[in-house]
Amino acid sequence: MMKIDDSVQDLVEEVRSNPKYQFITSDLVQQLCQDAKRKGLKGKLAVKTVRGKLHQIGGAYFSKQVDYNETINRLRTLPDDIQSAEVRQFCRQTMRSHTSTGERLPIIDTFFKTCLASLAPVHSVIDLACGLNPLAIPWIPLTEDFTYCACDIYEDMLGLLTHFFKRFSIQSKTTACNLTSGIPETNAEVAFLLKSIPCLEQIKKSFGAEILELIPTPHLLVSYPVHSIGGRKKGMPDFYRRHFYQLISGKDWEVQEFQFQTELAFMVHK
Repeated sequence: MMKIDDSVQDLVEEVRSNPKYQFITSDLVQQLCQDAKRKGLKGKLAVKTVRGKLHQIGGAYFSKQVDYNETINRLRTLPDDIQSAEVRQFCRQTMRSHTSTGERLPIIDTFFKTCLASLAPVHSVIDLACGLNPLAIPWIPLTEDFTYCACDIYEDMLGLLTHFFKRFSIQSKTTACNLTSGIPETNAEVAFLLKSIPCLEQIKKSFGAEILELIPTPHLLVSYPVHSIGGRKKGMPDFYRRHFYQLISGKDWEVQEFQFQTELAFMVHK
């Protein structure tokens, strides 16, 4: 393992001393701190810059800190049937605490059913930069013996998802990962990359095209937001549609496009 410079490690510790950032995987924080140091940033400016980048990447999607312990305790009281009305209500309420996942709730009944129609039922998923999307499993057309791998930068959120998977005996894996430093190895049938490319491009500008090439699954479900977190559309669907097709220019991939009320989605068959 490469030794981290002491000044970088000090910056990492200072950045993570704020509760908002203490559960973000250290690999990503180290990468951003190294970038800040290379730019010659020091002291409070370096801390502010790295925290600002982390806010853009992930923090902006939480309007308030989630009490995962309370949520896990509620999870334990639920019926065993993941398709029960009570479990679905729990999943809806919990997904609402993450802005990106919450935006999908108005279309949750049709989003996965429509996008995955060409594959359904799906036997294995890797959900990259997943947020709380694994809680949408009751709405995803999956086989009875499906497997699900969830990957995100927030270790505390992954802890909740681990409890969720165990509660309903789902064959699963949760992985804390910084996608710009490596894609988890997988034999999954389909990868979800939902509204994540703009965030990843905040870390590494050219990474959108790279990750689509690097993901080893034969099928990808990629999506983009159609409005900002504040609710402004600003021509975003057209912008992201052009952006996506630029990313896959020259690729001999089959693409299905879906326009929803709150999301623009592409089903990619490599």
